Amino acid sequence: MEKKTVERRMRVFLYIVIFIFVVLVSRLAYMQLLQNDKFSTMARENRMKLITITAPRGEVFDRNGVKIVGNQPVYTVSLDKVSLVSLGQKDTGEVVRRLAAILGTDPQEIQQKIDQQERLYEPVKLATKVPLEVVTRIEEQRLELPGVVIDIEPLREYPNGNLLAQVMGYVRQINEDQLKENKDKGYKSGDLFGQSGLEYTYEQYLRGQDGGRQVEVDSMGRPVRDLGVKEPVPGNNLVLTIDHKVQKAAEEALARASQEALKQGYNEARAGAAVALDVRTGAVLAMASYPGYDPVKLSGVLSQKDYDEIFNSPWKPILNRALLSYAPGSTFKMIVAMAGLETNTITPQNTISDPGYFIWGTRYDDWQPGGHGIVNMVKAIKVSCDTYFYQLGFKTGIDNIARFAKEFGLGKKTGIELPGEDAGVVPSPDSKLQLRKDYLSSQDLKKVQEIEQRYNDLLAKATSDEQRKQLLNKRSDELLAVDWELAWHDYDTIISSIGQGDNRYTMLEMANYVATIANGGTLYKPFLVQRVVDPNGKVIKENNPVVVNQAKVSPKTLAVVREGMHEVTLPPDGTAYGFFAGFPPVAAKTGTAEVTGHNNHALIVAFAPFDNPEIAVAVVVEFAGHGGTMAGPVAESMLAAYFGLPEPGKKSVSSPE
Repeated sequence: MEKKTVERRMRVFLYIVIFIFVVLVSRLAYMQLLQNDKFSTMARENRMKLITITAPRGEVFDRNGVKIVGNQPVYTVSLDKVSLVSLGQKDTGEVVRRLAAILGTDPQEIQQKIDQQERLYEPVKLATKVPLEVVTRIEEQRLELPGVVIDIEPLREYPNGNLLAQVMGYVRQINEDQLKENKDKGYKSGDLFGQSGLEYTYEQYLRGQDGGRQVEVDSMGRPVRDLGVKEPVPGNNLVLTIDHKVQKAAEEALARASQEALKQGYNEARAGAAVALDVRTGAVLAMASYPGYDPVKLSGVLSQKDYDEIFNSPWKPILNRALLSYAPGSTFKMIVAMAGLETNTITPQNTISDPGYFIWGTRYDDWQPGGHGIVNMVKAIKVSCDTYFYQLGFKTGIDNIARFAKEFGLGKKTGIELPGEDAGVVPSPDSKLQLRKDYLSSQDLKKVQEIEQRYNDLLAKATSDEQRKQLLNKRSDELLAVDWELAWHDYDTIISSIGQGDNRYTMLEMANYVATIANGGTLYKPFLVQRVVDPNGKVIKENNPVVVNQAKVSPKTLAVVREGMHEVTLPPDGTAYGFFAGFPPVAAKTGTAEVTGHNNHALIVAFAPFDNPEIAVAVVVEFAGHGGTMAGPVAESMLAAYFGLPEPGKKSVSSPE
């Protein structure tokens, strides 16, 4: 009995052994025969690694070959996921913690980047622009940091510091959303990507083609020898329309104007913008925004302090203020003058007697107490007579004023190759209605929308200007019944005529409008990039002047307006006569734009030479008081740089307008 029990147990044991043997043999056969290629590849991968060689981005030059943006070699730190996976979860966490301590970052950030990397055999880039002392510490602890890869990659360099920062934009590692959108273009986690400005717009041209180096490594993932190299292809270079000298003069002059305004008690005068255009082509010679920021800080690890200074400062240095809209003040008066002349509302010789105010329902004061006496159009532009333009704008009508503003490109985006451009606002009954709707109750808003829909349908079927005018009057009456401020009133026309009210334009729009006056009525599309050149010097893209519109304004009208602007720079009473001494003849118009609850914005527009125009400029210094006092020196410095004249000394003007 006992023998049979032993034999039975032995048979069971034998069956178990046979079963285990069959399982092991089957598994071995499966791995040897069916998965041979997979494990052979993994074995080779454990011995050989393909290390990406990052291609340098294309460099950026001004029109004269001055380098604006270049590249410099920096250390980067990456993690090889294959090496980490082989360690196991516990050891992986230890490597992450050690590396985070050396880099001075949060281990969770490193782990998140590792988890986001979907490609197993692609190293995860963790840090760029790593200091040499950090690299040394990593090398000293190499045995405790398997899978950590130190490499040298090109990073953006700015030989001229902050110059053109907002226009160029900045480059950082591609974020998750950008990676999803551009995955089919060969991007991977850790790649650099243009985040704003021209770096963003011309990303496809600036980005190079990465190369690679195949190396044999030891069990710790350390390189032993090179097995082959595929050289990277640098990105294409950009040649800009920017003139380095004019750009530098604009940025420095804006900073000086802000500091001067602060000294004079304008405590909010901490920002501004300036634009210069070639009136013959629309090429941008300068586009400055103040305050600026250091783009170098945005290329590496960004501290909370630096982030707050750049993105959370109340003055928002990250913004390109040349693309933000402002009330133009008296720099708008040339539009009203041209509208008046072209509609035969007035002639250049017609005069008014300016007592220092205009009364129409209420009193509208001139900026000059006591007025300017007998004034015709040229003098009205020269001395910036508000009373003259109150009357002229009222007689001309807002529809005509708006029509001629649009002829000069005001109220819409210029189409320049930059993101974030404002469209501006030309005042009109429709623009006022749209702006005021934000202040309505939900109940009143619903009523307004019903009125709009009904009259939009009727206006679309109107067969004559007279019928359209009648419909607009009826719509206005119905809107008045809902809210008084929804309809257009005479006072809206009057204040719009001196560049106040709903007038809002960017400095790029203003410079383009003045350039159109200067060149005889041709409205160009502004552009920043002359050409794109490959690493071998071959031009692969070239931007030529594009005509957007030929303003329907007679040469005679333009000549009168240009003469008025030229008089602005002449003594004894031109509002900018204290500037441009020793320059080729300059034409200009100063402006002081009221801002509710704040000090006025200071503005100036100008072109030169008066008799053969080449350059047009527009300047705003926020909350800085008077255009003739604060914005004038900026325009003067820009024109001096363009014409190769000495840096102007401190100037003063005879009037604050």
